[in-house]
Amino acid sequence: MFPAVYKPQRIGRLYYPDSEAIALDAEAAGLKPAAQDPVKRLLLAIDMQVDFCHPNGSLYVPGAEGDVRRTIEFLYAHAAEITHITCTLDSHYPFQIFHAAWWADEKGAHPPPYTEISEADVRSGRWHALREPEWSLNYVGALEREAKKRLLIWPYHVPMGGVGHALDPELWSAVFWHSVARQCQPTWWIKGDIPETEHYSILRPEVEVPDHARVSINNNFIAVVEEYDQIFIAGEAETHCVLESVKDIVEVFHDRPDCLKKLFVLKDCTSPVVHPTVDFHALAQKQFARYAEQGVQFVNSTDAWPMGR
Repeated sequence: MFPAVYKPQRIGRLYYPDSEAIALDAEAAGLKPAAQDPVKRLLLAIDMQVDFCHPNGSLYVPGAEGDVRRTIEFLYAHAAEITHITCTLDSHYPFQIFHAAWWADEKGAHPPPYTEISEADVRSGRWHALREPEWSLNYVGALEREAKKRLLIWPYHVPMGGVGHALDPELWSAVFWHSVARQCQPTWWIKGDIPETEHYSILRPEVEVPDHARVSINNNFIAVVEEYDQIFIAGEAETHCVLESVKDIVEVFHDRPDCLKKLFVLKDCTSPVVHPTVDFHALAQKQFARYAEQGVQFVNSTDAWPMGR
């Protein structure tokens, strides 16, 4: 049974949650404090924000409403066993290196969304940076050499302080409910607010920006992997922020199969970005298959509990 305050038909819609009603419902659930859990489990919800998860969002991921619903229902079904929830929030300014306003062609026109910009494009003058031109040239080159990808111009999305930046309201309500019911604070992690680089992974940006406060690996999350017995991962998008986060965790713990086996990717709680020419989903699945061989577990949210092998 799910809490009475849960209304799945509201997923993908904007509304103002009734915090008082949610808190009263949570207190009535009679769950033990999370601090008493003999097995420590973390639910990590990656970027399940309005702009990604709502059909009218500026960077909507098809299928995301279903991912949100399954994530919420997984949380409610196992609220007594999930110790803590961490939500990441992709967070952007208007001027970021992957937004159109950063670039222009020789006539001053900005690139449309989903334009790829290569080092050769910048050197030839096809596109030039309106901000930090020397860094921008070095960046697209570093991106191609280090990450094996080209800079992609995204629609403006998840603007800090804007509606699109917020967590889906029904998911937010579930996180709030769990916090009150289990007497534990949720954690909110900001990423993506470094204008000079993309930042898909929760561990680190695509390219390190010198002298920035968050240029290197997120040691806080490394400590979380050490601390928790199981970590369940949901979020958007499968092909970008989820994939890059799992990739970085595997790189950090490649020689620690005991840590990699703690990771459970809820494969029915994440969906791919749809691109007109690139099959991101197929590329992601190939990488996930390699991570599974190293110990990461890929499960469905409805699989038998307790999970693990």
